[in-house]
Amino acid sequence: MIVRNLDEIIGSEREVHAENGNWVSRRFVLDDDKAGFSFHETIIKAGTETHIWYKNHVEAVYCVAGDGEIEDLKTGKVHPIKDGTLYLLDDHDEHLLRGGKEDMRLICTFNPPVTGREHHDEDGAYAPHPRAAEYKAVREG
Repeated sequence: MIVRNLDEIIGSEREVHAENGNWVSRRFVLDDDKAGFSFHETIIKAGTETHIWYKNHVEAVYCVAGDGEIEDLKTGKVHPIKDGTLYLLDDHDEHLLRGGKEDMRLICTFNPPVTGREHHDEDGAYAPHPRAAEYKAVREG
């Protein structure tokens, strides 16, 4: 059994800050925990915009506080985000994530799991997981 508390993660190697200051991610479950997914709390700073395109991961995101919006760059559709909203990037959806009037607190899962030290590349993606083909085969049945 693994038990972690947010207070233990803040200020540790499991807390990752965006280089541009737009977000901070606290990684509770990572690849080395061998759960098959990773689990994070991410704070999106109010008034920011971040380009993201997880070409190599599927992400589910649930908002538990704050407000913002997500823009699907393929369709141009903008969806508001507030407490109680979930979005699933099930098709490697390229998007813009915008913080609203107050910081957004998001609970996120990734498949395949992240290692914890990834940073978005120029396309807004994380590098492929070493076992990406294995995870894709499981998702596709």
